[in-house]
Amino acid sequence: METFTAKTFSIPKLSGISEKTIEEHLKLYKGYVNNANLIFNKIYELKGDPVGNAFVLGELERRFGFEFDGMRNHEYYFSSLSGGKKEINKDGDLYRKIEKEWGSFDNFLMHFKFVATTRGIGWTILYYDKMTDKLIISWVDEHHLGQLTGLSPVVALDMWEHAYYLDYIPAEKKNYIEAFFANLNWEIVEEYFNKAV
Repeated sequence: METFTAKTFSIPKLSGISEKTIEEHLKLYKGYVNNANLIFNKIYELKGDPVGNAFVLGELERRFGFEFDGMRNHEYYFSSLSGGKKEINKDGDLYRKIEKEWGSFDNFLMHFKFVATTRGIGWTILYYDKMTDKLIISWVDEHHLGQLTGLSPVVALDMWEHAYYLDYIPAEKKNYIEAFFANLNWEIVEEYFNKAV
């Protein structure tokens, strides 16, 4: 039973992120989709006897969060690189919200990029919190540790080394962060924001 299906993305040639990196990275994404399906189906198969399968189910449930969030985070990431670079609409709601909360768009970028340099593997995510009407930047360890419950991702930047090691050594990850923003399709990002509010 296939519950989750790998999405396709229209990613053009990027500046500072090689086609080989995207090609290999997409293979890894498809692995998360496959693993999410395998684990989900195994949980479904074993759920009839939760007591008898308690230890196996416990481990599967733990692993499912890793694979599922790995799948979803990559979908936000690759979508925002699809369709070619597009600047943010300075008359749009997202831009105005960013300026209101950080004082300027440049301050927002500085904060986001700083969080992205957090030591370790994970993600830097800009979320929208509908309950407080706030944009929040947060670091997520691996794919699933530290996800903010109930918040909607707006921008997701993959900071695992697999996202840039073919193009940059770890000490150059700031160059990868710059390349991500140089290729970002802000129209897609704004769509995520508009759906969230």
